[in-house]
Amino acid sequence: MDALSRPAVVIDNGTGYTKMGFAGNVEPCFITPTVVAVNDSFSASAQPAPRGAPAKGNWLAQHSAGVMADLDFYIGEEALARSRASSTYSLSYPIRNGQVENWDTMERFWQQCIFNYLRCDPEDHYFLLTESPLTAPETREYTGEIMFETFNVPGLYIAVQPVLALAAGYTTTKCEMTGVVVDVGDGATHIVPVADGYVIGSSIRSIPLTGKDVTQFIQQLMKERGENIPPEESFDVARRLKEMYCYTSSDIVKEFNKHDREPSKYIKHWTGIKPKTGAKYTCDIGYERFLGPE
Repeated sequence: MDALSRPAVVIDNGTGYTKMGFAGNVEPCFITPTVVAVNDSFSASAQPAPRGAPAKGNWLAQHSAGVMADLDFYIGEEALARSRASSTYSLSYPIRNGQVENWDTMERFWQQCIFNYLRCDPEDHYFLLTESPLTAPETREYTGEIMFETFNVPGLYIAVQPVLALAAGYTTTKCEMTGVVVDVGDGATHIVPVADGYVIGSSIRSIPLTGKDVTQFIQQLMKERGENIPPEESFDVARRLKEMYCYTSSDIVKEFNKHDREPSKYIKHWTGIKPKTGAKYTCDIGYERFLGPE
């Protein structure tokens, strides 16, 4: 079977999360945080000694450490779990504000996505990747270089995320690729006009308010209220509470009154487990449910 007879691989890389799967599926096969955990002990051993300094170990030891550093890394939820369980793993976020900042880490992330998650041979599938609006042409060049030279893919298409969102918004076969897309992500927010499938670059507007800012605001509110949340878990808990319980209100004064009159009805409770000790802890989320989105 050739690549044309197999479904294309779709990888949507975002600042906070990456969605991956195969063309034709109703929803992604995997949704995982865009983060990589690297073992610092191997990385430090693989570094050559400074000029004039005595060499630590022989060349073979440094080479072996370098190989292990290339192999001993994790992505997504597993990376977060490793960093919490062991101080030898450090987290690296390859994408910041919608743009790739660390290409070595990005390549490692794609490697895990293709081989460990999707479990496919990149030489047997065409690839559809996404990019943020206002991405520099050099970024596309680097992406193509990695995909063709490292993974040897037979074909690659890089699409702008809002254009794909506009296409996905139509539920009928008549798909008019003209409209305005408000793309709110974890690290970037763009208002993107699209005409016949083409982005009008000169009219794109960017807003410095993202999903991560909302999460940090909820985190700060709960911290000021004195909720019993472990510091290393506070951001992740705030993100989960935002996704599970937050909503927008039509009248913020009425929301305050409802919560004050019937707190047991509107205040939600969260139970978590401390990663280091395994002990349970609880916290409440009240006004944060609507103050975060506001």
